[in-house]
Amino acid sequence: MSTNVLPTYDDVVSRYEPVIGLETHVELGTVTKMFCGCPTDFGAEPNTQVCPVCLGLPGSLPVANRAAIEATIRIGLALNCSIATWCRFARKNYFYPDMPKNYQISQYDEPLCVDGYLDVEVDGELVRIGIERVHLEEDTGKTLHVGGATGRIHGATESLVDYNRAGIPLVEIVTKPVPGLGARAPEIAKAYVAELRDVIRTLGVSDVRMEQGSMRCDVNTSLNLPGAEWGTRTETKNVNSLRSVERSVRTEMLRQAMVLDGGGTITQETRHFHEDTGDTTSGRSKETATDYRYFPEPDLVPLAPEPVWVEQLKAALPELPRQHRARLKTEWNLSDLDMQSILNAGAVELIERTVAAGASPEAARKWWLGELSRRANADGVELEAVGATPEQVAKLQVLVASGKLTDKLARQVLEGVLAGEGDPEQIMAARGLEVVSDTGALTAAIDEAIAANPEVAEKIRGGNQAAAGVLIGAVMKTTKGQADAKTVRELVLARLAS
Repeated sequence: MSTNVLPTYDDVVSRYEPVIGLETHVELGTVTKMFCGCPTDFGAEPNTQVCPVCLGLPGSLPVANRAAIEATIRIGLALNCSIATWCRFARKNYFYPDMPKNYQISQYDEPLCVDGYLDVEVDGELVRIGIERVHLEEDTGKTLHVGGATGRIHGATESLVDYNRAGIPLVEIVTKPVPGLGARAPEIAKAYVAELRDVIRTLGVSDVRMEQGSMRCDVNTSLNLPGAEWGTRTETKNVNSLRSVERSVRTEMLRQAMVLDGGGTITQETRHFHEDTGDTTSGRSKETATDYRYFPEPDLVPLAPEPVWVEQLKAALPELPRQHRARLKTEWNLSDLDMQSILNAGAVELIERTVAAGASPEAARKWWLGELSRRANADGVELEAVGATPEQVAKLQVLVASGKLTDKLARQVLEGVLAGEGDPEQIMAARGLEVVSDTGALTAAIDEAIAANPEVAEKIRGGNQAAAGVLIGAVMKTTKGQADAKTVRELVLARLAS
């Protein structure tokens, strides 16, 4: 097979076995940075949240952030990890413009949390993803490439560096290699990141907003022939949505199969994922640990979390997502299939918040898994980014339940919500969409329809109630769809029975 011919996905999984691994970076929501007192507010003016410590100026000394250490231990406990009784920070040396010190304070061979797992449910089946390590480090700054068409360095005329992010506490969660997933590898990768995000959000240690970069995922993918050694992996960097995690695994499986089918070899490298096309392109050759010249950080003392403290943190963990979903399933009277549909859509929290805002579980599920999921899929965005809040959906449903809107009119109001026109009541009023409930106006429209269709009226008087649909349609046309069809039917039958 030519290396220029991309195989089908079914063909790839019939001949190759994928192995995946995920490295997820989570910015912690601490008030100050990891090793200094600078604030961590998102969106501040560039280079206004910096000091000699996070800029790495000579003579400055770091001091570890206790809140960040505690948050990392809580993440490790939630992921069933063992917590180290003694560990330390290390210097990871490499030169890059967004590293003001030219090294990163991280953890290497002595991480804070090790050997855990996270259970992920996919299509009713539980898949256990092993966790190699959870360690704490500092984030880098942010490089902005301007003057080009893509926002990347290639084609840019200049690059700008914002060091506000440099030094923010960053937790890295590294899975063990995950073989044996077959065709489900992309789907399970997405499900793992979604479950991990839910766990971290439940702990309250990060807002895990992937679109803002507070949660980023590096996706490792390799292929091997059945029974052969694992293949050479590539690392797709900084994937920033659940949908893109799935797409990046699939894309790399197809690309690597094409290379291998053509007699080529896979290069161990980092690759960039392109949201617009779903493709990956080569970044740089992948370094090994020795290239970073790790050595113990001389300016920080080792960490030795007291076992009593760790046990206190463990006892105070909140109800975790899997247990939470099991409780909601019972409270909402859902079947396994119903709950799986909600989970697959990433709608558990959205529906729960909609119910808390006043909608019934059934109505909330209808909107999020129906019209809103359809719009999210059409726009290629996550459901939570579709443009409506749970509170707005609940208000919309209240208008339907009160009879002020029909389902059809409610969908028109929802269009206005997604377009940013305001809350449902404002849009209903501005667009004049409220159900016509004035019986006088409806009676006049019914009389007009009867006069225009005397033969239909006679059929109804003769007992053929099915014929009422013609008159109901005429009334709905007169009222521009703003009458309640059930109410119109009742009035039509009552009018012709007299």
